[in-house]
Amino acid sequence: MAIILAVDDSASMRQMVVFTLKAAGHTVVDVNDGQQALETAKKQSFDLILTDVNMPVMDGLELTKNLRELPEYRFTPILILTTEAGTDKKQEGRAAGATGWLVKPFNPDQLLATISKVLD
Repeated sequence: MAIILAVDDSASMRQMVVFTLKAAGHTVVDVNDGQQALETAKKQSFDLILTDVNMPVMDGLELTKNLRELPEYRFTPILILTTEAGTDKKQEGRAAGATGWLVKPFNPDQLLATISKVLD
């Protein structure tokens, strides 16, 4: 199973994501903003990063750009999990280097299927 970094400023959303991922056998580290995520990712290796877009300190798109600049995260799957469903935001996500885009509220089975697909 994978080691996943989950990033969201909503404690309840982090709890739901962590519960879903751990129930599927993944190891999860969760943090509440992009800056914490970047610092954590520099100290520990992750197989996948799951991030919200709208967060204080550093948003998910900025986090994605910063991670892609690090050699160890150039090819790591980064999934955006957000309430943002607009085409413009999705294009910004792709431009930043996001692997995929999921809209909240998420379906646990869909989240796990997407993670499984990008980790193959």
